[in-house]
Formats: sequence, structure tokens, C-alpha cells
Amino acid sequence: MKLENSLPLEYKTHQNQLNILGFWIFLGAEIMLFGTLFASYFTLVDRTGTGPTGAEIFEITPVLIETFVLLTSSFVIGLGIHAMRLGKKTAMMTFFAVTLLLGLVFLGFEIFEFVHYVHIGAGLQTSAFTAILLTTLGTHGAHVTFGFFWGLCILLQIKKRGLTTETANKAFIFSLYWHFLDVVWIFIFSFVYLKGMM
Repeated sequence: MKLENSLPLEYKTHQNQLNILGFWIFLGAEIMLFGTLFASYFTLVDRTGTGPTGAEIFEITPVLIETFVLLTSSFVIGLGIHAMRLGKKTAMMTFFAVTLLLGLVFLGFEIFEFVHYVHIGAGLQTSAFTAILLTTLGTHGAHVTFGFFWGLCILLQIKKRGLTTETANKAFIFSLYWHFLDVVWIFIFSFVYLKGMM
């Protein structure tokens, strides 16, 4: 009982602990998904046909902004979890709301980037390279979009029910998901964009 009392709110019940373990297993499957996309990308990156190469279409400024925005959102959600553990509902909700706003900013840049690629002739059917590039970026963007709506639902639940073991568990699991998306983006930034610009 003493050990249970010393646990953070999101770990307080046995069910909560099982939920978190289950989500780590789910993230293992997500790693396999993105691992497959990266392996496909590395296989097809030089198959540009008559289409453009990465060096011709990648621009460093928007990519740096996207990276800064997403990494900042990861830091902010960490502050949100810390506030949650201190029982500060308003601060926690504020940090989560800022995280979601930063997620929207990221998505805005990514949509602009997609439109730009298609406008300059780098669409899904242009080459194997552009197809796997857009598929990889689109899969990550779809995850961020899903994360935005998921996070919004959690915020509404916390506003209605307050910080309970159940809502804290959901918020913590969501934070793991958001951190995972940031880690995936670091790989995209490093091995897709930076490598592609060389």
C-alpha cells in the first residue's frame, strides 16, 4: 500500500499499469511500421527516374521550423505531465493546449510542403523516390493529426472530470505517443532531409 501511494497518479491502479504496458507494446508495432517505411525509403531514395531528387526539392528553412516546433511541443507536454503530477489541473491543461497548437502549426507547414512538392512536379506518381517520400511524411503527418484529436478529447475529459487516476493515465499515455512522434521526426529530419540535401 505504501508503494502504491508513492506512485505517480497515472500509475496508481493495477489497470493503469497494464494500460501503460499495453501502450508500450503498441509503440513497438509502430516502430515496426516506421522501420518498414524507412527501409523502403532507403531502398528507393535513388530511384528518381525523370523526377527531381531530394537535393532539388528539399528546403532547409521550413524543415528547421517544423523540427523546432515539434521538439518544443515535446518539451511542453513534458511540462504538462509534471504539472499533472503536482495536481495543477489548469497548468496541465494549458501545457497540453499549447502542445496541440504547436502540433497544428507543424501540420500547417507539412501541408504547405506537400502542396509545394506537388506544384513543382514531385507527386506520388512522379518516381519511386517521391512516392515513398510522400508516403513516409504523410504517415507521420496522419499520426500527428490523429494525435491532435486524441489530445483534444483528453483535454475535454480532464475539464469535465478533473485529474483522476483514469484521466491522468490517458494523458500520460498520450504524452508517450507524442514523444514517439517527435523521435520519428528526428529520424526523418536526419536521414531524409539532411541526408537528402547533401
